[in-house]
Amino acid sequence: MTFQEKKLEVSYTSVVILRIMLSLIFIVASANHLFNTEKAVSKIEQSNMGFIGYVLGTPETAIILSGVIMLIAGLALLTGFKTQYAAIVLMAVLIPITLTVQVGQMETMGPLFKNVALLGGLLFFSINSNLKTQKQ
Repeated sequence: MTFQEKKLEVSYTSVVILRIMLSLIFIVASANHLFNTEKAVSKIEQSNMGFIGYVLGTPETAIILSGVIMLIAGLALLTGFKTQYAAIVLMAVLIPITLTVQVGQMETMGPLFKNVALLGGLLFFSINSNLKTQKQ
């Protein structure tokens, strides 16, 4: 079985809109991490997988670090600067957040699948690195 890559044409405008809309959740979440740190720490402490939040030291450290990274990478994604790298960095932050806060929480199935959808959008931008050059 051979794998042939097929070309698919998409509207450049739709890709820009997707990139902008996807970036906004990370920018808003970064503000929450940086300005409501105690609330985010509380979520870690109450979650079934909260021990993951202690990998970098205290949960406060993890929250602040993830907030800074989401802000920088979110702004990069928003502006289209190094989009592929921004998407990869955001995936690297979103996966441990999802594992820590969402997995094992039956009452948070909606947010779990929201994060799965976000990962799909980020995967799109990490795989399609040449989207900026395809403007028509």
